[in-house]
Amino acid sequence: MSRMQGTSGGRIVGRQAAVVLAAAVLGLAGCSAGSDSGASSAGDRAAAPSAADGAGGGQADNAKREPADEAADGKARPELKGVHLIRTAELHLRVKDVPSALASARSVVEGAGGYVGNESTRRDSQGHERSTVVVRVPQERYDAVLDSLGEGGEVVSRRTSAEDVTEEVVDVESRLKSQRASVARVRELMDRAEKLSDIVSLEGELSSRQMELEALLAQQSSLKDRTSMATVTLQLTERSAKTESKEDDGPTFTDALSGGWSAFVATLRWLTVVVGAALPFVLALGLALLAWRFTRRLRRPDAATPAIGGADGEEETKGSAAEPAVPAAREERD
Repeated sequence: MSRMQGTSGGRIVGRQAAVVLAAAVLGLAGCSAGSDSGASSAGDRAAAPSAADGAGGGQADNAKREPADEAADGKARPELKGVHLIRTAELHLRVKDVPSALASARSVVEGAGGYVGNESTRRDSQGHERSTVVVRVPQERYDAVLDSLGEGGEVVSRRTSAEDVTEEVVDVESRLKSQRASVARVRELMDRAEKLSDIVSLEGELSSRQMELEALLAQQSSLKDRTSMATVTLQLTERSAKTESKEDDGPTFTDALSGGWSAFVATLRWLTVVVGAALPFVLALGLALLAWRFTRRLRRPDAATPAIGGADGEEETKGSAAEPAVPAAREERD
């Protein structure tokens, strides 16, 4: 009996000892783990400066090797929100009054929330006025504005086009997200770097990545403008006063009469111009002729007087010369 009690007591003591030993071992393991963790943390903190010191050879090189489009690292790309289209149209109208039609088109575009861009006006060889204007309208009002513009005159031609740039928009957005993250990582490396050579190298890399980011932002802005606003090129041509027939049947009597009358009027117009140009010279010549005739009349009596006196003298001379001849004849008779 006593032996059995001794045996059971020994077993109890042995179990207690084993429990105490296990608790001690666990406590020692916890202490060693804590010390290892603290040492590891301290080692990490101590290794941080050394990692920054090697940024030029390690981190900076890794930063240069990081691709700008890190969408392939398992990150989800932006979700597709609708379809992005670039819509353009060309509309040619024949109108009676180009300035009035242009003002009406401007009113339609501005009423739809758009604006008028480039505008040019000229006249062709036949004197018809032509005007070309480029307008931008919101995508949601594109069809309505195009129909309203078509009602402003006779439609000569109409052409529309749409370009799907959804994939390009999504790609630019993904590259922008990755590029922003890349720029942020390079800035973190600059904050941790201590060597001057590492800072200079990282500054050059940061400048290069910021330029790429700005280029992507400009591309995104251009895509946003072209997909949010549609472009319409409107051409207005003045309608001829005379409606031309679609088939050429040759000239008619009315055409000939009209052409003859036009030639007659043109001839009279040119004759009037010639007469008007020659009239001052004719008047000057007429005045000169009148002055010459008047001067000649004034000089004519003075020239006639000596001639009359000369004739009388000659008669008197002849008479005096003839008188002695009569006695001479009488003497001969005697």
